[in-house]
Amino acid sequence: MLVSVFIALFLPCAGMTAVFLVYSCLLWYAADSDNDQEFQSPVKPSREEGLSASDLEKLPKVTGKDLVLGTDCAVCLDDIESDQPVRMVPGCNHGFHLQCADTWLSKQSVCPVCRAKLGPELFNPPESNPC
Repeated sequence: MLVSVFIALFLPCAGMTAVFLVYSCLLWYAADSDNDQEFQSPVKPSREEGLSASDLEKLPKVTGKDLVLGTDCAVCLDDIESDQPVRMVPGCNHGFHLQCADTWLSKQSVCPVCRAKLGPELFNPPESNPC
């Protein structure tokens, strides 16, 4: 009877100790492998630069009454009045308040709505061949 009581108390304790040791080893291995990857490759890709002031001036400017795709500014989430200056994104023709668009595009060169990339071809068009 004494042996059965000893086995009933010892086996669960031994099993829980084994589970704890395996869990601790797995945590240590995961933490160690995360540190190795941190030095091998950056977690975040490098940030893209926005447009320069001269590139921003090359983008078309209209007024709010000339907008076709809607009168909501996706940057500040406010309505665009018909007499307010608006910056148009070439290609997708999305329009934004002039100041909102310039602030956004000076930090990142993508449309705030559709994420269309504003590449250098928009600012330096290829020369047309007269032939």
